[in-house]
Amino acid sequence: MNDDKPPSRSFFQKITHMFQSEPQDRQDLVEVLRGAKDDELIKPDSLSMMEGVLQVAEMQVRDIMIPRSQMSVIHEDAQLNEILPMVIETKHSRYPVFGENRDDIEGIMLAKELLVYAAENSINLSESEKQVFDIKDILRPAVIVPESKKLDVLLKEFRMNRNHMAIVVDEYGGVSGLVTIEDVLEQIVGEIEDEFDIDEDEGNIKIHDNGVFMVKAQTEIEDFNDELNADFSDEEFDTIGGLVVNQFGHMPDIEESITMGDFEFAVVNADERRVHLLKVTSINKTAND
Repeated sequence: MNDDKPPSRSFFQKITHMFQSEPQDRQDLVEVLRGAKDDELIKPDSLSMMEGVLQVAEMQVRDIMIPRSQMSVIHEDAQLNEILPMVIETKHSRYPVFGENRDDIEGIMLAKELLVYAAENSINLSESEKQVFDIKDILRPAVIVPESKKLDVLLKEFRMNRNHMAIVVDEYGGVSGLVTIEDVLEQIVGEIEDEFDIDEDEGNIKIHDNGVFMVKAQTEIEDFNDELNADFSDEEFDTIGGLVVNQFGHMPDIEESITMGDFEFAVVNADERRVHLLKVTSINKTAND
């Protein structure tokens, strides 16, 4: 029995065929990869990560850094009874330690090393033998990077030097934020989205309901004021997220809320390092309705 059906091409042959017309730029390459996804040669999740890798190559640290206003930092003179509650509450693994001011970064404290130090000095030693705590004994050197550093270069340096956090400085040498290896990897693997998330091409503010808005924490205060007819000051903080976190006085959990002016701010999406998305309700609008 003759079978006229041509033999199926191997995966390698299909990929080779797709690249016979070589991509001329990044967009061409993305289109080729999307075509591969449409032909079921690669899975949607794989395509997303490939696009993330290409995007990381074009991004700078300033694009993803945690702003200075949202950093959890420790003063070099802080004692164990001050630091431990903060570590337990914020649940970070690393903390910048500063000296005279917040631009004077002395080093990075690892939470696990602090806990080991605390345990050894509370269990193994009597009260009279306990050491005087000096946070400098457990500090690690801080890695300093400029805002303009490319993310792909930073990721390579993180891996080579086995660092997980870097302090970001502006052109004048002042601390403008921090970035972690997790922040970079999230640009590749992506974040978990839910029904409240805003697509990148939809802007930072989205009307969710009558008098209710979904606002990205990175939204500039000036843009927030223009869109929602508010009058929050941007002298101390640049973003609405930084303003809200400062008002809380701690890194808020999901569903925590606070009232500022004519608005209620509820945290919709956040992790242990920063707030990502806020639900903003106009109190006056609700009252009028």
